[in-house]
Amino acid sequence: MRGRTTSSPFRAPREVTGRTAAMQIATTEGAGRIVGGRPSGCPHSFCGCAASLRVFGRIVPGLNLAANWLRFPRTSPAPGMVAARRGHVFVLEQHIAGDVWMAYDGNSGGRATRIHARSLRGYAVVNPRVA
Repeated sequence: MRGRTTSSPFRAPREVTGRTAAMQIATTEGAGRIVGGRPSGCPHSFCGCAASLRVFGRIVPGLNLAANWLRFPRTSPAPGMVAARRGHVFVLEQHIAGDVWMAYDGNSGGRATRIHARSLRGYAVVNPRVA
């Protein structure tokens, strides 16, 4: 898998090392696995639409706009929760490490829907299953 390698600082506890040590944990945000393109019936900017199909099994027109996902209550990251910000949204599938999750990511680039590693940095995690 080719992609962008990022690193995030992780400080080992003093009890483990006898001193404060900084380590780098590398994560790869890359191409992942392409699982489709723009779903039928979704607008050209389709991340919100693809996420509603994944979470609810149908297109929820009000959620086509990524920013509308921010109306759901905030929660801790967990499978099935959604990472949202103005302009993009994706569904959390599986925790990898730190703030990196395997995600179902509609319109993740090149008009593709991918399952790939994504950082939650800059996103709010919301629970779409709460009214």
